Amino acid sequence: MLPALIIFVKNPIEGKVKTRIAKTVGHAKAVEIYRQLLQYTHEVAETLPAADYAKTVYYGDFINDDDLWNGWQKALQPQDGGLGDRMKQAFREQFALGSEHVVIIGSDCLDLKPRHLQEAFQQLQRRDVVLGPSTDGGYYLLGMNVLYEPIFNDMPWSQSELMEKTRAVLAQNNITYALLEPLTDIDEWDDYNK
Repeated sequence: MLPALIIFVKNPIEGKVKTRIAKTVGHAKAVEIYRQLLQYTHEVAETLPAADYAKTVYYGDFINDDDLWNGWQKALQPQDGGLGDRMKQAFREQFALGSEHVVIIGSDCLDLKPRHLQEAFQQLQRRDVVLGPSTDGGYYLLGMNVLYEPIFNDMPWSQSELMEKTRAVLAQNNITYALLEPLTDIDEWDDYNK
């Protein structure tokens, strides 16, 4: 089975996306920025040949039948539980389909390049897990070869200590991992307006 790329997205709806940015520049501008982030993420992900990778976009609220992700597999994130539960379920689904290497990204990083995705899948040839640290203490990318549930349980999602706690859980469970270069997620206006 092909290695799998998962992308978590939201539909670009005012008041639902980039709400921290909206506090500074308003909801209309926040949606415009998020549309740019979606387009950029799509362009980066499209560099992985469809013949070599299974690619699925997971929507946070509803599946859009006609958007820039046409031609991709489309799925809905579970509507119950937190981010960790939703990510864990997406990984579970991709492994159940037969993928041996699964990588997940969001749609918040303008620093992400095709080489980061390529390196993540390459690292999974040698390590159990790969992490792309974000400069805010979280991560922009997570990849693994089997579902390591402990890294999704009781974690401080969207907090500055997420990466540190994730690495501690990996070490406690003797799970080998590789780190990609740190990148910046676009969560605040200052992240975008650099």
